[in-house]
Amino acid sequence: MNLMTSQDNVWYKMWKENSAILRERAIAWRKEDAVTRIERPSRLLRARRLGYKAKQGIVVIRMRVGTGGMRKQRPRGGRRPKHLGVTRIKADDSMKTVAQRRVLERYPNMKLLGSYFLYKDGKHYWYEVILADPSHPRIAKDKELRKRVVPASA
Repeated sequence: MNLMTSQDNVWYKMWKENSAILRERAIAWRKEDAVTRIERPSRLLRARRLGYKAKQGIVVIRMRVGTGGMRKQRPRGGRRPKHLGVTRIKADDSMKTVAQRRVLERYPNMKLLGSYFLYKDGKHYWYEVILADPSHPRIAKDKELRKRVVPASA
């Protein structure tokens, strides 16, 4: 069974073809801050699958993460360059995990509902992260969101 809807197919096709619309959006996104709060999700159906609802207490953040690996301090002692172990050091976290962690550091009172990939160019990855405020009355009254967000009282 194909779980991709027509909207998903449109996004997938835009990525594959590197459409002008997405490139223009990425140009605008580059000029914004790394963590940008937005009004509504770019991929609405994907966001809804993750638990997004257009109500108070739910926030959508566009997160920009730089590409590339990590670098270690270069050893001072004499060894051949191949064995320095400076480059090609990779973190265990995926870019998506890094984006989620950075957003949660910025919004410590929120709970993560989910995140999804938006776009990637030579320097950056963009993800949209959906957060919910567990102390908001609209979230506390919603049965579905309350199960996922509000901690169970012991």
